[in-house]
Amino acid sequence: MAPDRQTLPPVLLLSDAELARDALAAPLLSRAVRLARWAGPETRVGAGGELVDEQLPAAAELLGLADDEDGEAYASEAWRLAVDTGLVDVEDGEETEDVETPGTVTAGENLPLVTGGSPHDVLTIWLDGFDAVFSDAAAPYIEDLDALVGENGEIDFEALDWDPEGEAEFLEGVLGNLYLLTVAEGGAGEGPVPLPALAASMVVPDDMGEPTDDVLEQVSDAMMRLDEQFRILEGIGLVEYRPVDEALMAEEGDEPAPPVDDEDVSRYGMVRLTPLGLYGVRARMLEAGLTAPVVGELADQGADVLLDAIAHYPQDAARAETSGWLTARKPADAARELLAAARGTDPGSPLRRLHAQQALSLVGAEAEPAVREVLDDPELGGLARVWLAEHGAADIPAPPESMIFWLAIDTIAAHLDAEGDPTELQDLIEGLTSRHGGFFDAAWRIEHPATADVLEAMGRLHRDKPTAKEARKAAFKARSRG
Repeated sequence: MAPDRQTLPPVLLLSDAELARDALAAPLLSRAVRLARWAGPETRVGAGGELVDEQLPAAAELLGLADDEDGEAYASEAWRLAVDTGLVDVEDGEETEDVETPGTVTAGENLPLVTGGSPHDVLTIWLDGFDAVFSDAAAPYIEDLDALVGENGEIDFEALDWDPEGEAEFLEGVLGNLYLLTVAEGGAGEGPVPLPALAASMVVPDDMGEPTDDVLEQVSDAMMRLDEQFRILEGIGLVEYRPVDEALMAEEGDEPAPPVDDEDVSRYGMVRLTPLGLYGVRARMLEAGLTAPVVGELADQGADVLLDAIAHYPQDAARAETSGWLTARKPADAARELLAAARGTDPGSPLRRLHAQQALSLVGAEAEPAVREVLDDPELGGLARVWLAEHGAADIPAPPESMIFWLAIDTIAAHLDAEGDPTELQDLIEGLTSRHGGFFDAAWRIEHPATADVLEAMGRLHRDKPTAKEARKAAFKARSRG
């Protein structure tokens, strides 16, 4: 379904200049620009602003499509986009029972912006084009339009059995899921998504085990809808699409069943959002009120904002965001700001300190004076010593035992909050208890807000039963003390 969370994973976007270059290279917009430059006072349009039939051969020839059997249709499609994006202005023709008066054309106000405007101007034009193409993709395919025209001259949409809002919502949901699949692992996914998987994400309930025959039929129907829609969206540069293999239609009927193994999945269609597509889908999500972060947008924010935000980022995106934030600051200043933001006893503070420690690992040795300033801080002294040791610093004072155990509790609390790989957390817990004899005798006495919760978690996760029992006893003591 469409993304059901208000805040999405961060996306790594190209610069506006690079995106604008890709926008102008998109086949459909490129053709629209060429037709807009070709059009003039002698260009004639019909009652709906479309090129009259007599103009289509010349338009197709201009686009190098004269020998293509669909060349005139492509030219007509590009012309509609030129109108929709303000590259040309049209005065519609008039159509009466006796005569049809062609309309006229002038250059649109957006045409000079293609070469003389900013990258943002070009992207604004492209977004208008994306909106128009999205509407086309969400519209039904009508083979015989005349059959649907009623006596009043209007199209009988009820005869189409078409729900415009439902179809647009379906396509929005598909693009939303494709966006999530693309950015979930670090900001900009690389691989294409199989069409059956994307269709299934829209049809198969999350709690369903083995799909029923009826659900599989719905998946096949959705695949064929998406096959048509992605062919349309590819023209505006939104996606790279490998269509469903037409041979499957001959083999299995009008609609191919979903693949039963991984070997033939590519024959059922593969799709990926382009960098321009990521930009475009994100723009629609922002309009819908979703929060869709971009890697790099926190560079001018405080360390407190940075640490709170990257707590929810995938690892690669968090590292990229942090690196950009550090680039804008001197090492010592950055370290002081990170350490100040890491303080606290609120529930989110352990994870905040963990991310501060990871951010500090990217700071050079110039930060050493700032790190040494917190050696006596009960919350930060432990991670400060870790940083100094990792950077080969001399004269690192030995920590008091209470600081060692406080850092251990804090670190485990952070990993519990992060909900990462449980096996890695088990390894961390078992490593700590094996290195520190009498760990639980000391740990339950530590004045940390998460002490009891951490010890309970250690009792659940430790794979050695006697040690797990010790952890549970220590948790009881910690709660009794409080």
